[in-house]
Amino acid sequence: MTNTRDTDCIVVGGGLLGMLTAYFLGKEGLGVTLLEQRNVCRESSWAGGGILSPLVPWDYPDAVSELVLWSQQHYPALISELREKSGIDPEWQKSGLLMAGTSLTPAISRWQARYPCRIEQVEPGRMQELEPGLAPVTEQGLLLPDVAQVRNPRLCQALAASLRAQGAVVHEHVQVSGLLAAANNIKGVVTDRGEFHAERVVVAAGAWSATLLGDLMPGLPVSPVRGQMIQFATTPGLLRHIVLAGGRYLIPRRDGLVLVGSTLEYAGFEKKTTREARDSLAGFAMQLLPGLADCKIVNHWAGLRPGKADAIPFIGEHREIKGLYLNTGHFRNGVILAPASAQLLLDNMMGRVGFTGFDAYCPR
Repeated sequence: MTNTRDTDCIVVGGGLLGMLTAYFLGKEGLGVTLLEQRNVCRESSWAGGGILSPLVPWDYPDAVSELVLWSQQHYPALISELREKSGIDPEWQKSGLLMAGTSLTPAISRWQARYPCRIEQVEPGRMQELEPGLAPVTEQGLLLPDVAQVRNPRLCQALAASLRAQGAVVHEHVQVSGLLAAANNIKGVVTDRGEFHAERVVVAAGAWSATLLGDLMPGLPVSPVRGQMIQFATTPGLLRHIVLAGGRYLIPRRDGLVLVGSTLEYAGFEKKTTREARDSLAGFAMQLLPGLADCKIVNHWAGLRPGKADAIPFIGEHREIKGLYLNTGHFRNGVILAPASAQLLLDNMMGRVGFTGFDAYCPR
């Protein structure tokens, strides 16, 4: 056991949300200690696809759209900063999002009037011009040409290196078993390596957040939702855009890898891959992009998302315990929402006016 340690802030959870929160706090000049129960960024952050947009952005509440817009505007500068500091390229690129079988409706146009986003109606013939490898289509589609992607495992590596270079203390394989609070003030955390003390604690533990908070926030509506993905090795150029069809998607990487996702499974904390999901994802992919039938599946993995029914994350201070903050519940949109969430939490913690209101995200 280790004796108590003091710091300005403790961040519990070493995923993209936790690390980016710690990084932003460090840039503010605060001392930060980050605690991760396994290895940093090896859960939901690593397992996702890295699309820098919700799959169907107009289907989400305004509170999500506000975060998306801010993140999209600030991601290029953040990527450049992390690449310069770490020497690791997260491979941000504007691939565009091609949505098969979707038409421009009045509801989409009304959303677009409030949240600037280029949307183009695409006739079936142009669909084939944009993606010659796609199976023939007979329905219209939509193109969101400005949607970008990032290679999320590389983003995580760049962020981890930058965070350590900034001076943050990062402890991996540390199990946080409880939170220390007295007189409605946070005091720190209890771990299998002893106590860590701080007047500010951020819970950014993804699908494990509700378990960690326990009686301090009973009934927190954040639960694990398993997602499985597969990866094909292809020739670069076989697929140019991110393509969405029937709720699933293909993502082309620069080196020719094509990611296929994803499942949505309520299986508790059981993080395993299944043959059924592999076959279903492969069948979808080869039907949409027949050339994949000649390509090899080189990877298959699963991750646990922090599911929340309304998809609006918890960002802000606990309603009763001063100094206890949450940054969790991002469900399927953790990568795109991460910069905005970290900034909003920082502004809330420092008593500043945020780029959007705090109320929609406050833990209640």
